[in-house]
Amino acid sequence: MIDFAKFPFKKALVTGGAGFIGSHIVEELVTNGIETVSVDNYFAGKKENLEHLKKYPHFHEVQCDVLDFEGLDALFPGVEVVFHQAASKKTICLNNPRLDLEINAKGTFNLLELAVKHGVKKFVHASTGSVYGEAEYMPQDECHQLNPTSYYGVSKLAGEKYVRAFHHLYGLKVAILRYFHVYGPRQESSDVGGVVTIFTRRIMEGKPVYIYGDGTQQRSFTYVKDVVKANLLAAMLEETDGEVYNCASGIKVTIEELYRYVCNILGKPDHPLEYKDWMPGDIKVFDIDNSKIRRDFGMDFITDFQAGLQQTVRWAQDYYSRKGGF
Repeated sequence: MIDFAKFPFKKALVTGGAGFIGSHIVEELVTNGIETVSVDNYFAGKKENLEHLKKYPHFHEVQCDVLDFEGLDALFPGVEVVFHQAASKKTICLNNPRLDLEINAKGTFNLLELAVKHGVKKFVHASTGSVYGEAEYMPQDECHQLNPTSYYGVSKLAGEKYVRAFHHLYGLKVAILRYFHVYGPRQESSDVGGVVTIFTRRIMEGKPVYIYGDGTQQRSFTYVKDVVKANLLAAMLEETDGEVYNCASGIKVTIEELYRYVCNILGKPDHPLEYKDWMPGDIKVFDIDNSKIRRDFGMDFITDFQAGLQQTVRWAQDYYSRKGGF
């Protein structure tokens, strides 16, 4: 996946390290010998996502919030690269947009300030395709207008702007990755989680699957291991400094198609489906241009959607069986 003999950093800090994507980044770093600090407030992250890494002496698990400046400050000595994955989720921002702003903007500012203070060599920031808003043209490239239509998109764009400001003001080396519908093992399956595992959970519980809208909304699903690879390359490559990238596979699937795929994997082709009102700020179509990340990273998104979906659903089944529920 990555040649860690060429990885230029000895110590990494990952925010949201016990979360879905963050735990996969932590795992890749730790199992390849990189001293790694996982920072998570465990509001959404799960200790079990990191349990298998506790045997490594160079793994450090810390419970801390990105809004706790003093707590974070104590963790930064020696850190050479930051992977900022902690965020307020889109589904949560509807209930508490002020907290959403605090986490996605102020939390990012805190980390950037500490990165400059402690001489961090690279700051890789996880953003979102929600910063674009409704598509003015397709496929959307990184030059598309930024007109977010949700609180989440606005707060994540604020985070991006702070990243760029610190790059220009202080010369902090940064790279921004805009995620699109990441899926894979360890994805949260509650109603504030990801659509693949939400559908899987409801089918396994014998409950109707809800689709908000008419099901024709199109998404660009990207497997979590591909996102991990993108983060590591963003950190390693000099040419990523100051750049923003669409981190998306280019796969296009409608929500109703996804529902059918999950039903078939679980052997429940006739599972009940109910349609609900559209969610506020929901984007109807994601058609993403990923040519820039392919060019600069030399990267192929290697995970076939059907294969990745099978792995995700089978993981969810196993998790459900072991835990007696989600």
